[in-house]
Amino acid sequence: MGGTLTCGKAGLTTNDAVFIDEARKNGTRFIHQPYALYSDENHETWRRLYARMLPRWRQFGNPHFLQGIDSLCLDPRRVPRLADVNRFLNPLTGFQAKAVAGYVPAFVFFDCLRNREFPTTITIRSPKNLDYLPEPDIFHDIAGHVPMHTDRAFAETLVRFGECAHTAAELVSGMRDRAARAERLSSIIRAMARFFWFTIEFGLMRSSDGVRAYGSGLLSSYGELEHSVTSPAVQRYPLQLEWAINQAFEIDHYQPLLFVVDSFDHLFSMADKLEKWMREGKLDHVAPGEPLVNEQDIESFLEAAN
Repeated sequence: MGGTLTCGKAGLTTNDAVFIDEARKNGTRFIHQPYALYSDENHETWRRLYARMLPRWRQFGNPHFLQGIDSLCLDPRRVPRLADVNRFLNPLTGFQAKAVAGYVPAFVFFDCLRNREFPTTITIRSPKNLDYLPEPDIFHDIAGHVPMHTDRAFAETLVRFGECAHTAAELVSGMRDRAARAERLSSIIRAMARFFWFTIEFGLMRSSDGVRAYGSGLLSSYGELEHSVTSPAVQRYPLQLEWAINQAFEIDHYQPLLFVVDSFDHLFSMADKLEKWMREGKLDHVAPGEPLVNEQDIESFLEAAN
C-alpha cells in the first residue's frame, strides 16, 4: 500500500491516466478523487453524455431512478465531485460513493455494499468511445448506479446482497480441502455475479407506464436503454432465481434476455432467497459458462473465510 501518488499529466481518461497507473503500481485500491486533474475534455465528455442521456432517462428510466437523479443534484456540465454526491446521498440511505483505482476483488466489492459503500471509478471514457466501454467509468457508476442508491428499498437490497458474500465465506470456512473450497466458491461467485448482472446492472421493473429500466448498465447506455424497453428482439421475463443464476451472459453486445421485477421489495425477496439457496447448497453446482471466475475473486473469499 506504500508509495506517494503524484499528479502526473492532467486528465483522468479511461486507460490514459497517470494518477491511476501509479495507484495500481503502488497497490493502492481505495484512493481520493484528484478533482483538479480532470481536463476540459473530460468535463466536455461528461456534458455530452449527460445531455444525450437525459431525454432517454425521462422516457425509459424507472421513476425511482428519475427521483434519484433529482436528489443528487448532479451538475450536467462537469464531472461530479464525489464529496458533493455523498453530501446529498448519505442522508437518504447511508450510502456513499468510494473512489477506487480499478478492479476490486469480488468479496471486497460485496463487503463494501454490506457497509453501504459503492466502489466508484473516477476516470471517464474517451470522447471517441461515448457509446460503449467494456469497463466502468465515472459516468456509468455515478449517473448509472448511484441515483438508485437514493432509494431506501433498493439500498437495503444492495446491503442484503453484500451479506450473501459473508454467508459464502462462512460456508467454506469449515472445509479443509482448498481445492474443494475453491470449487464451491467458484460456483457461488458465478451465481452471485449472474444475479447482480440481471438485476442491478440490467434489470427492468414494471411501472404504471409499462416496463422501465433500473439497471445501471442500461441507464448508462444511450443505445441499449431504449432497445431494452422497446425492441421486439429482447426477451423479457419475470425474474426467476433458478433461471438467472444458471444463465450465462456476454458483455460485448446488447442483451437479448432481460428479467423484470415487480418492485424493489420483490428484488429484496430474491436476494433473501439467494442466500437461503446458498445455505441449502443450491448454488454449489450452477451451470458453467460466463462469467469466468478468476483466482483473485476466489482468493478474496478464502481470505475472508480464514
